[in-house]
Amino acid sequence: MPAGYGFHPEALFEYEAAAHYYFTKASPKVAEAFITAVESAVAALVAAPERCRVVEEPEIRRYLLSRFPFVIYYRWDEKHQRVSIYAIMHCSQEPGYWHSRAEE
Repeated sequence: MPAGYGFHPEALFEYEAAAHYYFTKASPKVAEAFITAVESAVAALVAAPERCRVVEEPEIRRYLLSRFPFVIYYRWDEKHQRVSIYAIMHCSQEPGYWHSRAEE
C-alpha cells in the first residue's frame, strides 16, 4: 500500500503564503517553480519517507529544498503509512516555532 500524506493546517498556510509571495513579488514562473519543488519534495518523501534522518524528537525529519530557502519538517508514521508535514519553514524564520504542531 502506498504511503499517504497530510499537511498540518498551518504548514499548508505557510506553503500557500510562500507561493503567493513568489507570485506577487517575483513572477508566476518563480511561483510555479516553487510549487513544483514542494510537490516534488512531498512525492519523494511519500516514496521514501525514511530518506531523511531524524533531527528532533519525536521522530521529526527535515528535508531541504535545493532551489528555494525552505525546509520541510515532517514525521513518518510507519504504522499508518503516513507522512505528516508540520512546517514549510523559510530558513530565515526562528527555528522550532512549529514544535507545538507536532504535539497536537
